[in-house]
Amino acid sequence: MGQTASAITRPAIDRFSLNRLETHFIAPEVYRRNDAADRQAKLARIVSSEIIPRLLRLHTEVVEAAPVAAVIAALAPSAADISGLADVVLGSDLEAAAAYVMVLRDRGLSMDALFIELLEPTARHLGEMWDRDECDFIDVTLGVARLQKLLAIFNDSHDLPDLATRRQVFMAMTPGDQHYFGVVMVEKFLLAAGWQVKTELTGSSDEIAMTVRDRWFAVAGLTAGSDRQLDSLKTTIAHIRKKSKNPAIGIMVGGPMFTANPALAVEVGADATAPNAPTAVLVAQKLFDTGARAHGRSATA
Repeated sequence: MGQTASAITRPAIDRFSLNRLETHFIAPEVYRRNDAADRQAKLARIVSSEIIPRLLRLHTEVVEAAPVAAVIAALAPSAADISGLADVVLGSDLEAAAAYVMVLRDRGLSMDALFIELLEPTARHLGEMWDRDECDFIDVTLGVARLQKLLAIFNDSHDLPDLATRRQVFMAMTPGDQHYFGVVMVEKFLLAAGWQVKTELTGSSDEIAMTVRDRWFAVAGLTAGSDRQLDSLKTTIAHIRKKSKNPAIGIMVGGPMFTANPALAVEVGADATAPNAPTAVLVAQKLFDTGARAHGRSATA
């Protein structure tokens, strides 16, 4: 699950590079707030009263723990860590969040483990906060976009020369599905997080496949409202993989049955699933990063 600190390459993170990434990971019309001072003060309180004490406690526990199982347990992000990171990314200083992730990574957690146990749950938590009206759409959008930036930085995909043109996603409903609200909501968050999105609400399986054949997409997202669409979904995914202009296209799925049983995503041929719209943004970035690494390996082979 983990890696030793000596085997981990620390990404170069500085304020200039973080600010430069705003144009890729946050749509300009979203990134406007006039309460920066209040947010900075809130962030400072959170970091000093919650984040730093947790990191110090984590360091002590890891140093003193002898069994490997105890070390892993100490490293694993807790519910408090997840809510704490959510509070940090809702602030305006990404450096604090980057330092937080870097400490956990340097303690031995792989980036894949951090995605599954920290970043993805944090995005899901932000979506739940939005559902409970604890923060507004712009708050959640900025928070998820910052998580997206962290993932790209630590996966080294933020330096791709064609980053701006390659972050394209195709959203569609499974043929036979009539519940388009989920697709529209995911589209809204993806656009706000800087993605180029094409959405198809009425296409057949063949029409969906023709779309990804004629235009390059990094990710395809499909939703299904009930298990009655599973066979149609499985067929559509197979057509996408066969016809896609991007042979390394990532496919994510969503819908109530995938929330109840995430393993079902693999059964229908998808790469991942997301329980809500904010999480879908982070999953799309993860699939983009995976495809970018696969492209890099094939280019150097």
